[in-house]
Amino acid sequence: MDFTVEFYLTKTGQCPVREFLGKLKTSDPGDFAAVIAGLAKLKNRQCHREPLSKALGQGLYELRHVGKLNTRVFWFFMKGRRIVAVHGIRNKGQAIPARDLNTARARMRDWKEINRS
Repeated sequence: MDFTVEFYLTKTGQCPVREFLGKLKTSDPGDFAAVIAGLAKLKNRQCHREPLSKALGQGLYELRHVGKLNTRVFWFFMKGRRIVAVHGIRNKGQAIPARDLNTARARMRDWKEINRS
């Protein structure tokens, strides 16, 4: 049985991950294609571990792609074999900025509160 991948929506209907991917498609089509392929691979449980994914703690994971810059999409599991992507970043270093982790975790809490199913 496969997983489904969904994108977090704000209360105002914005989709931060889709916006991130749109900018990535314009700025770096190669990395965009790799990240889209990675998101598609998350449908398979075998890909929920390194090197494609890494657990960050407290139920949060990252999809990782190393290209010109490190590209990450943060996600978590929900009931019903659902994966919810909540935030995306690009950076030069290996460390994830605390503000981005905080944003991803806040969106995860928000989604779980709204979607208790």
